Amino acid sequence: MIDVPQFIFATCQVGAEHAVKREAARRHPDFRPAYSRPGFLTFKLPEGHELADDFKLRCVFARSHGFALGGVRGESPAEMACEAWRLFGERPYDRIHVWPRDLASPGHRGFEPAVTDECRQVRELLWQHRPATANVATDDDTSPARRGELVLDCVLVDPGQWWIGFHRARGFGSRWPGGLVGLQLPADAVSRAWLKMEEALRWSRLPIPSGARVAEIGSAPGGASQSLLARGFHVTGIDPAAMAPVVLENPRFRHIRRRAIQVRRREFRKVRWLTADMNVAPKYTLDVVEEIVTHPEVRVRGMLLTLKLFDWEFADQLPEYLARIRSWGYEVVRARQLCHNHQEVCVAAIRHGRSVRPPKPHEK
Repeated sequence: MIDVPQFIFATCQVGAEHAVKREAARRHPDFRPAYSRPGFLTFKLPEGHELADDFKLRCVFARSHGFALGGVRGESPAEMACEAWRLFGERPYDRIHVWPRDLASPGHRGFEPAVTDECRQVRELLWQHRPATANVATDDDTSPARRGELVLDCVLVDPGQWWIGFHRARGFGSRWPGGLVGLQLPADAVSRAWLKMEEALRWSRLPIPSGARVAEIGSAPGGASQSLLARGFHVTGIDPAAMAPVVLENPRFRHIRRRAIQVRRREFRKVRWLTADMNVAPKYTLDVVEEIVTHPEVRVRGMLLTLKLFDWEFADQLPEYLARIRSWGYEVVRARQLCHNHQEVCVAAIRHGRSVRPPKPHEK
């Protein structure tokens, strides 16, 4: 008989633990915080819970989550692998995910969340020590899990300590080990903003066609612009700071060297997609974007907005920020703290009614 798990785990950016706990308390008041480390949390589930194996934690700041079966320690990695399978029991599985908890904030002294060589070695050990009676799983560790696959989770929490759990792959983050999408910064990228934009485009799946016009507010020095240009978009970068020469040389890039509030609205008439990443408080970003997308001559269909959380207390105001964006006429508004985000979140918004003019503030 397979025991019903009594705990769940969540992994997040270092520093976001309190935000995850507060989100969980609002959405799941019967979950009780249990063991935690920076970037790794567990919660005790209520007795008699009936959570499905593909349950959604619905926490913006939780990069990954699943059922937690317990911690593993041992004198050798091989011994720990055997103990991991003992904890996992006779559950069926399709794939094995191994990843480390974050040891620093993304971008701090060059740190980027990623699956390490140690993770690959542990995964190989788990594969080698799998029980003879276990269902045959794929040995592929390079592609994301397919939707519906059951995944054995192994989080490397500390040296000599793993946590074992499982989840069923459904959405974007659940298909990759720990929600880590495996991006590598290209050698010619002018900034790590390339990572943020590339991950945002993959997560949001905004249906931006090749050749589309995209306005990018806060474009300098151009890392995100490179990601957009590589997909065949025509990009108008809006930033008072200088752009990298390699970006300016692209014939599909145009630089307006001004602040967004100084740009005439006619510049946005043919723009259908907009991104914004400014080093300002969330309210200022939303003020600037609202003035653009609610203008009667502007028809922006979809957006990717980065909201800076200079203080973690801003995280509690995120529902208000998202509600404000919906009030502009965007039916689908989602947020996620991407693995390459700093202390910030990415918001994706799209309007299905392309010809509908968004309401002006006085019309709401």
